[in-house]
Amino acid sequence: MADKSATQRHTSERMAANFFRNPNLIFPFALISADALLISLIIAYVPYTKIDWDAYMSQVIGFLGGERDYKNLKGDTGPLVYPAGFLYVYAAIRYVTGGEVYPAQILFGILYIINLGIILAIYLKTDVLPWWALSLLLLSKRVHSIFVLRLFNDCFTMLLLHASLASIIYQRWHLGLIIFSGAVSIKMNVLLYAPPLLILMLKAMDITGVISALAGAALVQILLALPFIISYPFSYISRAFNLGRVFIHFWSVNFKFVPEQIFVSKSFAVSLLIAHLGLLIAFAHYRWCKHEGGLLNFLHSILVSIKLRLSRSTLKNSNNGHRSLKVLKAEHIVTTMFVGNFIGIICARSLHYQFYSWYFYSIPYLLWKTRYPTLLRVLLFVGTEFCWNVYPSNAYSSALLLCLHLVILFGLWSAPSEFPYVSNKKTE
Repeated sequence: MADKSATQRHTSERMAANFFRNPNLIFPFALISADALLISLIIAYVPYTKIDWDAYMSQVIGFLGGERDYKNLKGDTGPLVYPAGFLYVYAAIRYVTGGEVYPAQILFGILYIINLGIILAIYLKTDVLPWWALSLLLLSKRVHSIFVLRLFNDCFTMLLLHASLASIIYQRWHLGLIIFSGAVSIKMNVLLYAPPLLILMLKAMDITGVISALAGAALVQILLALPFIISYPFSYISRAFNLGRVFIHFWSVNFKFVPEQIFVSKSFAVSLLIAHLGLLIAFAHYRWCKHEGGLLNFLHSILVSIKLRLSRSTLKNSNNGHRSLKVLKAEHIVTTMFVGNFIGIICARSLHYQFYSWYFYSIPYLLWKTRYPTLLRVLLFVGTEFCWNVYPSNAYSSALLLCLHLVILFGLWSAPSEFPYVSNKKTE
């Protein structure tokens, strides 16, 4: 017994020593601690900038007062344009903080650190970046401002999106879809991840699993929106899921070099939509489904498997009616999701300053998925951060941002396509 206890003690000591000698493990903890201190200093010494907080609170007060018609939920910046989850989240924030800014900043500071922890866990799981490059995730002045000096709803949206991605890379697909739907219920930008997510679901699950996961996600939307759907369904759907909104040209960070009359035109919006769909199809065919023989072959194989599953002979010959599916690598999942969202960012007609949080945390990952030299990766990162800190944006910073985006996209297109599946692992 004594020998066994001594062996266990030596094993624990050896594991602890290996932990403290491994920069891939200790460095993220140091980053979180350093950023927590920085967040505290920002809250204490940098003045808060009022933008949308009062509007959020006005909309929440209307909701808590019993208003269920989205047309009547307004703030000083305009009508409510977010789905129902937004109201529940900010109603909870109002309850906790009393509607005061300073306690809300502390809450958002905690939110920032939790989000950073999830992102670091995703990066460590994929092991794409060298340990020192994780420090890039702390080096955005704009993102710190978005979280603790602006209190935007984008912060909660991206926290849930990253939590959903973390669940998915650990093969918790149904949980991941529920959290993903929760993110959509706060702000619709998360739908940029939907096309690559659907492809990954078709790879990782059979059709029954895909349908049940999508049904769970749809149920979240229905339950959250139920008070509004019962009372004023058209008002809710037209306001909360308005895909035709035209943003003000002055506040856009991208495409500022495009003349305003063209920027707000329907033809420009349609052109960007065509480019978006074209890029998604190209990446899906030549990159994401390369090892399945391309997008068309992949979709054909899905249809064949559905037919076989429905046929009586297959049901008799299969093992309890289930078919084995390969496990997707975490790297393939994260790459597909991040690239799909990045394509949407490039083709978005308007990006406001808070929208930087939609993809900032994916930039280091995307840069290290290219074959560019390290110096160029760092320069691309610094250049992107510079463009997002030019205020107000101008034609030159906007054109530079588009060029940097296209350089990163070209690097992703020309990079080798990793094998998507874990060897010798299957799941039912």
